Order: sequence, then C-alpha cells, then structure tokens
Amino acid sequence: MSLLDREMPDVVMTSDNLRTRKFPLVANLLVAVAALVVSAAVVLGTGIGNWVLVLVLGGVFYLVGLNFAAGRVEGKRAARNRMWQALIYTACLLAILPLASVVWTLVSKGVARLDGDFFGSSMNNIGARDAGGGAYHAIIGTLEQVGIAALIAIPLGVLGAIYLVEYGRGKFAGTVRFFVDVMTGIPSIVAGLFVLSFWVLIVSPWFNDGQPQYSGFAASLALTVLMLPTIVRSTEEMLRLVPGPLREGSYALGVPQWKTILKVVLPTAAPGIVTGVMLAIARAAGETAPVLLVAGGLTRINFDPFDGGQASLALYVYQQAGDASKFAPDRAWTAALTLVAIVLILTIGAKLLARRNKLTR
Repeated sequence: MSLLDREMPDVVMTSDNLRTRKFPLVANLLVAVAALVVSAAVVLGTGIGNWVLVLVLGGVFYLVGLNFAAGRVEGKRAARNRMWQALIYTACLLAILPLASVVWTLVSKGVARLDGDFFGSSMNNIGARDAGGGAYHAIIGTLEQVGIAALIAIPLGVLGAIYLVEYGRGKFAGTVRFFVDVMTGIPSIVAGLFVLSFWVLIVSPWFNDGQPQYSGFAASLALTVLMLPTIVRSTEEMLRLVPGPLREGSYALGVPQWKTILKVVLPTAAPGIVTGVMLAIARAAGETAPVLLVAGGLTRINFDPFDGGQASLALYVYQQAGDASKFAPDRAWTAALTLVAIVLILTIGAKLLARRNKLTR
C-alpha cells in the first residue's frame, strides 16, 4: 500500500448521501386549503369583502404558510426557492385568467348566430324587428381593406427596416427612427382624419366628377398608416438579432450585400418578422374609427373597394352593439367571434408558412 493510499481514507458515496428531504405535494395542498379556510374566516366572518378578497388574502396566507412549512422540511434556501416558484406560477395564472375569461365570454355569446344566414347575407333592408341579417358585407370589407393595407404596408415596412439596420447612418436614419416612434403611438382616429382630409376630400374628387367619395381603399390607406410603424419596429428588432458572423461569412465568400440580406438575413429573421406583421394586421382588422370616417359603413354588399363605401367587422360590431334592436347584441357577439377567428386563422397560417420555409432551407 502506498503512502497516498494510507493517508486518504476511503469515501463511499451512496444514494443516501445525495438524497434530500422533499416537501410532499399533499402537504402543499393542505397548506393551500388551510390558507383559503383562514382567509374565508377572516374576510367573510368580519364582512370586509367578498370571494375576490378571500382569494387574494388566501394567496398571501399560502405563501407565508408555504415558506414556514417548507422551511421546516427542506430548509430555508429551498423554501425561498419554492415560494418564488409559487409567485411565478401565480403571476402566470393571473395573466392567463383575463384572456381565458375574454375567450370564454366571446365563444359562449358568439355561437348564438353562427348560421348560414349570418355569413351569407347583409344588413340591407333589415329592420329593428327582423331577426335575420348577417355580416357578409362586413366580412368582405374587412378582408379587402386589410388585404390592400397589408399589400402596401408590408413591403414598405420591411424595406424601411432593412434600410435602418443595414444601410441607415447619420441624421436621416435618426430622423426616420424618430418619426416611426412617433407614429407608433398615433391614435387611429388621427390616421382616419388624415386620409379623410387628403384622399377623400382632395384626391378622390379628381376621379369622381369633382365629388368626394368614400371607399374601402381610403380605409385601407388609413390602416396602412397604422400598420407601418408596427411592421418597421418589429422587423428592425428582428433584423438586429441576426448574428453578425452570418453576414460576415457571406461577405467573406464574395456575396454582395443585397444578396446577403435576401438569402441570409431575411430568412433567419422571418419567424419574428411574420409575428410583427400579424400583430399589425390584427390591429388593423380591429380598427373602427378610420373605417367609419373614410368608408362610411354601408349595410349592403360592395365588392369594389375603389367605388363607394364599405363596412368592416369592427365597425359592424360597433354599430350592432349600439343598436336598439333586441337581435343586435347576438349579431355583435358573433361578428366579434368571426373577427377573432379570421385573425387567428391568418396568424396560424402565416406561422406554419414561415416554419415550413425555415425547415425546407
């Protein structure tokens, strides 16, 4: 036996040395129940609040009790970790609850008019006592107005972001960023007033025998003004996240800058760009004021966005929600559900398309 073997004692590591005491799930549930019981006794017994205060105070009691009980079993360090974990879960639940409540309310009240008549007819010649009527004209208007706005805003927004990230230097780029930031917070009614004063009152008379004309295209221009800053800012942030070595590797191979942007930078940032574009489209689809100002909001079907007024689903919801007819609220809820479903379908389709393009490269 060597001198090293005689001086170093044998240390046998077993699973018992690595095993620590865990706070059981049953005990965790018991702490939660006890916290709710104590909270209910305090709040309801004294009459200082209702079940909302019971839940809030119960959450506080639960965190205090969890910290004390888990500290006796696992130690103070593990107890603090468990308490912060509970806080994170609680914050997540509080963030999800309003969304779940909105979705549940929308679905439960929106199914009342999910029928063929709602999707196949308009509100033309529908009186206050008529149970029929639908949103076909509003669906057509929304799809055309948002589609035209997307065709204008997406190329301009993406190209503007490419300029700011890849080429923009000096005062002009700083000025562009400043105005993009200002436009991000512009109220939608201001965009509608701008298009009303410029396009409807000044430009449209040139094509309509001197008379101003409302149109779905005017609404698309107003929606474009609202979509542009969102697309520019989101695309700019996504392009900045593309690693620099990707560009440098492309330049080292002799690829010109425009082709590097087209073949390397944009495909890498495509998922994030798609997310920003869909956020802009969702905002545009839900705008009411610009459509009301420059499109008029007709009750009949109009497939031509360049000739005559149009409605939209958001404007349709606004009109039906303020209608005195007892049948109007059901139409408003179903139209709101339809609008959310359209945006959801477009978002899922865009995400799947971006994912497919990424996987095929």
